[in-house]
Amino acid sequence: MSGAALDNDTIAAIATAPGQAGIGVVRLSGPAARKIAERIVGDLAEPRVAALRSFRAEDGSVIDSGLVLSFPMPNSFTGEDVVEFQGHGGPVVLQLLLRSLIAEGARLARPGEFTERAYLNGKLDLAQAEAVADLIASSSETAVRAANRSLAGEFSRHVHQLDDEVMRLRVYVEAAIDFVDEDIDLLASGEVAERIHSLSEGLSELREQSAQGVMLRDGIRLALLGAPNAGKSSLLNHLAGEERAIVTEVPGTTRDLVRVPVHIGGLPVEVIDTAGLRDTEDVVEREGVRRALEQSEQADVVLWLTDLMDLALMPETLAHLDLARLIRVGTKADLCAGTAIADQALAESAVDVQISVVTGTGINDLVELVQQRAGFQAPEAAFTARQRHLVALDDAAEHLATGLRLVSGEIELVAEELRLAHLALGEIVGELTPDELLGEIFSTFCIGK
Repeated sequence: MSGAALDNDTIAAIATAPGQAGIGVVRLSGPAARKIAERIVGDLAEPRVAALRSFRAEDGSVIDSGLVLSFPMPNSFTGEDVVEFQGHGGPVVLQLLLRSLIAEGARLARPGEFTERAYLNGKLDLAQAEAVADLIASSSETAVRAANRSLAGEFSRHVHQLDDEVMRLRVYVEAAIDFVDEDIDLLASGEVAERIHSLSEGLSELREQSAQGVMLRDGIRLALLGAPNAGKSSLLNHLAGEERAIVTEVPGTTRDLVRVPVHIGGLPVEVIDTAGLRDTEDVVEREGVRRALEQSEQADVVLWLTDLMDLALMPETLAHLDLARLIRVGTKADLCAGTAIADQALAESAVDVQISVVTGTGINDLVELVQQRAGFQAPEAAFTARQRHLVALDDAAEHLATGLRLVSGEIELVAEELRLAHLALGEIVGELTPDELLGEIFSTFCIGK
């Protein structure tokens, strides 16, 4: 657990999204929550029982009427006394209620402070706390399910299991250090090497699962490149399910980048339509070509689109592309269906897949290829994860690998590498997390959560 300390303030915030709605929620948490609430609404009902009350301002005038629920510590989301006010969802009404709570002694909560207090009070570990934000930000059903698994502790369970094994091995190795003067060689059997190797395999498996979780949370960038009129904008519109880019027969219609968020097989994808690649004297179009080439460097997966009726070779400016993230797409397959043109394109390996946005031919095959190139497997038991988790897992794996190399040498150095691996794993769930990192993590949450 971090060294961050809880203050004794009672915090308040609007917990529902900005704008007008039928219902709005204001949340209050801290040692004075019940007293402040009673000054606003009078007596509270039994814990977890919704009671209809009038919400009053400092001067006693009625602001609103609605339901009030109390959740005594420690059986609340934050682990503190919590009171929730459920009133009408008008922005002015909610602000007046919040102002009244602050006038009675509460202070405005910082972004993510309710969840931070839940973490500091041991209601959630850090990975679960992050999953709260991931659940709110989920943009697909797959992401929602994955975030719920992390919130339920699935990811943390895997981390704790590996961490416990590291700790048991540390005890074993440090015992060997204690008995080094008594001619008891606990390392001679090779058991330490076997256990480190087993731990490394477990870390590798968890790292692979976590990488899937990172993609579910962060998504990938998919760049559409090709000559003018190759069908890039048409494919973008097809994937988006609506017309997001202008499509004409005039070459050079797309001159700037068009970015559209979509989902491909549950994977969040930012599709980037680019200007057609060709030599041009037009200053604006030339800048569009430059930006298209820039996207080829930054995208996770690149589609090279070419008209099957007029196959265009990739320009030398794209020759550097890693084939592991490149897919060559033959477009307008409906225009050459049943002809030798389509068969020849595949036979000569000019394209990896043929598609038609008119008939839908090949779109499913393209989706599978995009997932393969991105390394996304859409596991049924996926959980969300973050880049910092991958860094910590990589650090732990590196320390185990170093420890394995040192097994036949200095036993004290093996123990130190195991200690460092333990520290790296502890950072994931927040057992050993710097306060600065905590501040950065919770500052990304919305106020009221």
